Amino acid sequence: MKKLESSLLNMVLVLTLVAVVMGGILAYVNHLTEGPIAEQKAKALADGIKTVMCVDDLTVVKTDTLRQNDAKGKEMTFVIYQTQDAQGKDLGAAVESTTGGFGGNLKVLVGFAPDGKILGYTLLEHAETPGLGAKADKWFQKGEKGDIIGKDPKEPLTVSKDGGQVDAITASTITSRAFLLAVNNAYNAYKATPATDAETGATMQVKR
Repeated sequence: MKKLESSLLNMVLVLTLVAVVMGGILAYVNHLTEGPIAEQKAKALADGIKTVMCVDDLTVVKTDTLRQNDAKGKEMTFVIYQTQDAQGKDLGAAVESTTGGFGGNLKVLVGFAPDGKILGYTLLEHAETPGLGAKADKWFQKGEKGDIIGKDPKEPLTVSKDGGQVDAITASTITSRAFLLAVNNAYNAYKATPATDAETGATMQVKR
């Protein structure tokens, strides 16, 4: 019996030591990968801004964070990237907006011209069903069935099933509603943010 207690104690000590060593290794690996992961995210964001603004050479001259409550009182956070071209001309802004989709959060980046018209969009994050809701990355692009490019969300965009002007993704009305809500919210956030003047210092260069 005494020998069993000794063996159990040894096993506990060994397992504890292994856990401590593995924890240290994981922490070290995490430290090594933090930099590259951050760089990758920054590049993805820069590419996304360039895509939704439809310009290869632009500068993000100001970044604003706006918090608003939705109809249910839930706080929403928007990040607005004010942009200018190489000549300092205002191009509008790219806005990050998140809503709840069918499978989880649906985060989009939407580009708006100075007059509020939609220039482009890209999905930054989603948990929608592959082959159904996940089609949102293409469905609402220019020339596609649910094309929203060039539209002005001054009048909120809604799916045709709700009396609106946008065709919903086949068998994915919930995702379509969530996507359009994210776009409408992004537009409202953009309009609530003061325009950037030409003397604002640049914070991010986005070039090819």
